[in-house]
Amino acid sequence: MIVKMLTLGTLYTNCYIVSCIETKEALIIDPGFEEKKDAEKVLKEVKQQELHIKYVVNTHGHPDHIGGNRIIKEATNALLLIHEYDAPMLTDTTGGLPKLFGLRMTSPPADKTLHEGDLIRFGKTTLKVLHTPGHSKGSISLLGDDVIFTGDTLFAGSIGRYDLPSASYKEIIHSIKRLATLPEHVKVYPGHGPTSTIGKEKNSNPFLQMSA
Repeated sequence: MIVKMLTLGTLYTNCYIVSCIETKEALIIDPGFEEKKDAEKVLKEVKQQELHIKYVVNTHGHPDHIGGNRIIKEATNALLLIHEYDAPMLTDTTGGLPKLFGLRMTSPPADKTLHEGDLIRFGKTTLKVLHTPGHSKGSISLLGDDVIFTGDTLFAGSIGRYDLPSASYKEIIHSIKRLATLPEHVKVYPGHGPTSTIGKEKNSNPFLQMSA
């Protein structure tokens, strides 16, 4: 597995291109940008690595993680995946969350909705869906061999906001405690900010310390 992280968009979202070394099949996690120039950075990387993008996966439905769905999907013909609970956010035209985040965005509907325990296969690589609610009702983390993509559930030294619609402090604490049971060497790729490991977060993340 090869992981390429690009930090893009108004809110500096970590967008990940994750690929199978052998087959060049890949997926893009959280294309959270609005500008064409950011899309071009992602597509340039895809072209340089000669990748076939099979899926676009959103860890949750907030505007800063789904803003590039349409342009990436149209450019690659990838299938769009998101947890069933957050799927309605993709086509929400009421303006609630986009207005709250100060972003203008639209997204196509999901091609497939995800659930706890689903396996996302691309080439000879697999990511397992863990339902980790709290930042949103449908927040997920994606677990691979020695890596996990945590979206806005777990950050290096912090956690995602829990004061948004469908968010819950109780649920996000439960979710990060679940993540803390993973092996300590597992590398954490969060939705914003630097990477970490499960071990580092167990030892220093104040939210895990408080909930211990």
